[in-house]
Amino acid sequence: MKIPDKVYDILKWIALVALPAIATFYGVLATIWGLPYGDQIVPTITAVDTLIGALLGVSTYNYNKTKTYTPTKGG
Repeated sequence: MKIPDKVYDILKWIALVALPAIATFYGVLATIWGLPYGDQIVPTITAVDTLIGALLGVSTYNYNKTKTYTPTKGG
């Protein structure tokens, strides 16, 4: 599975920043203000985030596996 660089960067930002922030934000507001389905929405967001992270990890592994190692002079 090969993901274009731009898509990879966007998905990585979503997985590392956006979804955890959204899950935390909604979870806190649901507790404070009694918003609906907090117990269902937060774990769902976390599950989607975990899936995206796993797919990005597989993509990164496959990308790095195909790269050829070329030693540099002096190190």
